[in-house]
Amino acid sequence: MDWLGWALASAAFAALTAIFGKVGVTGIASDYATLIRTVVILALIAGIVTAKGQWQNPAGLPGRALLFLVLSGLATGASWLCYYRALQLGQAAQVAPIDKLSVVLVAVFGAVFLAERLTLANWAGVAMIAGGALLVAWR
Repeated sequence: MDWLGWALASAAFAALTAIFGKVGVTGIASDYATLIRTVVILALIAGIVTAKGQWQNPAGLPGRALLFLVLSGLATGASWLCYYRALQLGQAAQVAPIDKLSVVLVAVFGAVFLAERLTLANWAGVAMIAGGALLVAWR
């Protein structure tokens, strides 16, 4: 499967995450719900890494890679905590599109911090994603 297939699978699983999460967070603290989700993810990924024989000593990784993986993990954790709290307070059909404004932010951050170049058509698409997310979430 190429990048597009994996990206489409990611989108489908992200949609299921919102639906399952909305139901699962009902009646329990959103932070605790996030912990349960994280433990499940940890077990799943540990099983996959074990099955593929991909375990290695993190101390052997380049320092820069390790630093940015830790920062990415912290950002993911913060995102998940915010996402589950938002699901607890709002409708999944509103929370998920606003969460997907991350696509817009990735384009901006990629251009600013990674010197990625987007064409005028790309920026038009980014603007449409932003507008679409806001229209879907608007009450």
